[in-house]
Amino acid sequence: MTITATMVKELRQRTGAGIMDAKNALTENDGDIEASIDWLRSKGMAKAAKKSSRDTAEGLVGVYIQNGKGAVVEVNSETDFVAKNVEFRKLVSLIRKEALGNSTVEGLLNSEVDGKTIRESITEKIASLGENITLGRVGSIEGTNIASYVHTSVEEGMGKIGVLVAYDGQESELGKQIAMHVAAAKPLALSADEMPQETIEREKQVLTQKALDTGKPESIVAKIVEGGIRKFLSEETLVNQKFVINPEFTVQQVAEKENLTIKGFLRYQVGEAKS
Repeated sequence: MTITATMVKELRQRTGAGIMDAKNALTENDGDIEASIDWLRSKGMAKAAKKSSRDTAEGLVGVYIQNGKGAVVEVNSETDFVAKNVEFRKLVSLIRKEALGNSTVEGLLNSEVDGKTIRESITEKIASLGENITLGRVGSIEGTNIASYVHTSVEEGMGKIGVLVAYDGQESELGKQIAMHVAAAKPLALSADEMPQETIEREKQVLTQKALDTGKPESIVAKIVEGGIRKFLSEETLVNQKFVINPEFTVQQVAEKENLTIKGFLRYQVGEAKS
């Protein structure tokens, strides 16, 4: 398979690897980006790449909370210029509010507001703004309390990163702080129990290969992998992460101090929607 400059560029963006390392990884793995990432990691040449950067679309993330329900949407445009346009922001505001009752992209596109579907509203904005606009994804969450945080906000409830955190207990400023933590720390799952098994298995494969490549005896590889998985889960699950505002404690510990139970979270960042 021919390894193109575009493939090398994407792999470098996702892993921070050098040009030749990226090219060698792609050659060894027949151009497979995901396999190349694992190959680089097993050689100690790259850190974990959490999200594909193939989708480099601009746009905005919008969040909305009402009556114990929260919704978050990603609406994409071709350029940041359009994303900052007031008409585009009005569209995002319309979509995020309607998302409370629609948990799928298709359902939301077909939802009607004032006699017009969201799909039709998007089509109108495409015509008036002269740029393609798409609804990238939609998510919803429920809880006794829901806290939100928007990073790089262009107006209330809209920005480049949007986070919702659902929790039980008394409403607390800590909820907002945990949402800020999620924006910064990018946890992959709420807890170890909720980490997808395929993610754990992939991590095990990388750790195993890395241990074998460094000459570790097979008899101790299993223990090395076990320790690596414990470290991975402590770093990538929300409740086990060190709280960014006070790293002496985990998120779980600071929540327990205020008798809060975190039930779930959503974190959307512009450009991370799967193509």
